Amino acid sequence: MADHPAEDDLVDEGTAGYKPPEKVALDKLKDLDKDDDALNRWKAQLLQGAEGAGDGPNVQVLSMKLKSPGHDDIKIDLTGDLSALKSDKSTSITIKEGVEFQIEIEFKVNKDLVSGLKYMQAVYRKGIRVDKSSYMLGSYGPKGDAQKATTKPPEIAPSGMLARGHYSIKSRFIDDDGEAHLEWTWQMDIKKDWA
Repeated sequence: MADHPAEDDLVDEGTAGYKPPEKVALDKLKDLDKDDDALNRWKAQLLQGAEGAGDGPNVQVLSMKLKSPGHDDIKIDLTGDLSALKSDKSTSITIKEGVEFQIEIEFKVNKDLVSGLKYMQAVYRKGIRVDKSSYMLGSYGPKGDAQKATTKPPEIAPSGMLARGHYSIKSRFIDDDGEAHLEWTWQMDIKKDWA
């Protein structure tokens, strides 16, 4: 049995028939198709606030929240040293079996338009992969403020005596160009109740 997730479990397999757009500089994007009103409205919305974008990597992942109706959000800070999330069981989050939940990623786009952001995860129990998910989150332009994207549709935590226990989740935040903006491993315990 493997103690660590397989490296290829989070390879982006893409979407059949979908070809990612070519990367275009922001200035050039603003000048493209000036006579197309619908496209100009979309570009204005996508690029609104681009002048306030910051320095640093093009995409900075700030935090992850586990959101479940009727329960306080559980937030994981993704800006510091992430090694404790992987190895320290005291950082494990607890969720109640059978609840519906979504994952919200907070991030900042600093320089260029990012096309096709995805959140991918592989879930392991005792070293064996038991689930793999990929969520298309959309395309985002640079902004001075943090942006948020939520996985859809909601997931339902497994339930029952055999499903309760400790899980390790390997996550990746990736774009259409195949650039992984952040990879991290975190832990979750599924129990009879939240506490």
